[in-house]
Amino acid sequence: MKPSTAGWVFAAPALGVIGLFFGLPVLAALALSLTDFDIYSLAHIENLRFVAFDNYLGLLRNPLFWKALGNTLYFVAVGVPLSIAVSLGAALLLNSKLGVFKPFFRTAFFAPVVTTVVAVAVIWRYLLHTRYGLINWGLSGLGIDPVDWLGDPRWAMPSIIVFAVWKNFGYNMIIFLAGLQAIPEDLYEAARIDGASATRQFRHITLPILGPVLLMVSILTLAGYFQLFAEPYVMTQGGPLQSTVSVLYLMYEEGFKWWNLGNASAVAFLLFVLMTASTSALMWLARRKGVE
Repeated sequence: MKPSTAGWVFAAPALGVIGLFFGLPVLAALALSLTDFDIYSLAHIENLRFVAFDNYLGLLRNPLFWKALGNTLYFVAVGVPLSIAVSLGAALLLNSKLGVFKPFFRTAFFAPVVTTVVAVAVIWRYLLHTRYGLINWGLSGLGIDPVDWLGDPRWAMPSIIVFAVWKNFGYNMIIFLAGLQAIPEDLYEAARIDGASATRQFRHITLPILGPVLLMVSILTLAGYFQLFAEPYVMTQGGPLQSTVSVLYLMYEEGFKWWNLGNASAVAFLLFVLMTASTSALMWLARRKGVE
């Protein structure tokens, strides 16, 4: 048996499982997005009609879809760079020779990642409460009026962004920390001998070597933040004034609140196209910069 054939034979069981539990559902959802499948179709299959791309065209004419898309892009544009910056900063602190109690802080920073998002979201709702929240209590001590963090359209999405960054930065921090620990110390010693400052060392040694790690973290974070759902679902239910409705939240409402499963599938595939385009653009930009 040829080595290439042997490889396919060994991979066949895994490929079969992936095809059965991932490939077929995706194809079924794509077919569903081309129909008007709703609660009446659940009652009787004869009520199902093929509508081609009407679901997609209807979404493009729906102001709520564009509102949800704008909210999602805002969340991604602000949250992804902020999350990466906080993660990298925490990793640099934990990798520093001057750091103390590193195991404790490493565990503390990573703990939110493994905590149930619903549980910590409920806690954050109390922290952000207008009258009884700890944050407004601290602001009142500084003479600042209480802020309606989750009830004001201007502050609801920024509050969710801060919560999401706090919840998820520990995962990327561990990846960055592994990348930093793989950088040879000799490079930093040579740079210090040549008189390079800490800023120059970070710019000319740390960042270039971390390039592939930074690319992977960016793609993972981008894909995760596009799938914003649990945070607005628990904390704001899409409000106030639909300022925190995301594309995935819209898909949930279409599919499981109004039972327009054809529309919900169309929303899912539009989100898939958007995520694919964004990650492809990121990969293209990384290749132009020489990062592989």
